[in-house]
Amino acid sequence: MAEQVLNQFRSDKALRDDCVAIYAALGMDLNTAFRMFMERTRMVRGLPFPAVLPDAKPMTRYDAQAVIDALRSEASDLPEMTLEEINAEIRAARAERKNRQ
Repeated sequence: MAEQVLNQFRSDKALRDDCVAIYAALGMDLNTAFRMFMERTRMVRGLPFPAVLPDAKPMTRYDAQAVIDALRSEASDLPEMTLEEINAEIRAARAERKNRQ
C-alpha cells in the first residue's frame, strides 16, 4: 500500500453538509469522493471538469436600461412597507444570520 498522507482544508459548513448528503446518497463518504476527484485529476492531467470563464460581453446602455426597466416593473407590484416593517425585516435577517454562525 502506498504511503498515506493527511489532506486538510477549510470550507463553508453549508457547502460541506450539502456535499456530504449528495455523496451519501451515492453510497460514498466525503473522503472517497475526494480520492475519486484526485484520481480523475491524475488521469486527465487537469481539472476533471471544464473550467472556463464565460464570454465577457460588455453591457450596452440599452441592455442596462432594459434591466432597470424590468426591475422597476417587478418592484411596482410589491406592497408599500412602513419604515418600522423594513427595520423589523432587517432585525430578523440579522438575528437569523447571527444564529447560523
